Amino acid sequence: MTIGGMATDLHELLRSLRVWDPQVTRLPPFDPTTAPATPLPLFTEWFAAAVAAGQTEPHTVSLATSDESGLPDVRIVMLHGADETGWSFASHAGSRKGRHLGARPYAALCFYWPVLGRQVRVRGPVASAPSEEAQGDLHARSTGALAAALTGRQSEILGSVEEMARASEAAWERARSEPATPVPSWTLYRLRPDEVEFFQGDAARRHVRLRYRSTGEEWTRELLWP
Repeated sequence: MTIGGMATDLHELLRSLRVWDPQVTRLPPFDPTTAPATPLPLFTEWFAAAVAAGQTEPHTVSLATSDESGLPDVRIVMLHGADETGWSFASHAGSRKGRHLGARPYAALCFYWPVLGRQVRVRGPVASAPSEEAQGDLHARSTGALAAALTGRQSEILGSVEEMARASEAAWERARSEPATPVPSWTLYRLRPDEVEFFQGDAARRHVRLRYRSTGEEWTRELLWP
């Protein structure tokens, strides 16, 4: 079967695809011996490089959590910041990810920037930022971000798309008329990493993997086989 001249057989599609097509991907060299002593400066450098290279939505990241039984889950979220206190993202406390983090406050992040053949993996314990910081972060964002937060009920069962449309319209109206409206359930989470791994792809499959591990007082660096 074909749609628009393209086969829709999954196996045929998979075999036809290529990773790191040189027409759209540049694989820069990475010398791990020049890496800084701590991971944050290297993350900042790689993030800026991804932006400069035209990577689409480089601030989106896969967030992995686990429920009370230890079963994993993953979704895409947006990075809200990264500094010496950790990597930050946000959600409602009552959402699935919020409930997971309430029960098991440990998570992992994975950034993927294919335009440069790079990944960054971060994992560690997660804590909630003070409420005033979460509200400040929310209100510094767009009207749409506030409207989405005001709509609330994230991860709950939805009766119909019409129900969501009504709730969303009301939330947009309130966000426009009351831009300082607080959203008590909105939570800014901060992941303080135990490990940060940098992966640089190589055309000859000699990929470079540099892992930072925290000892509590300082970071150790080690190379991993790809």
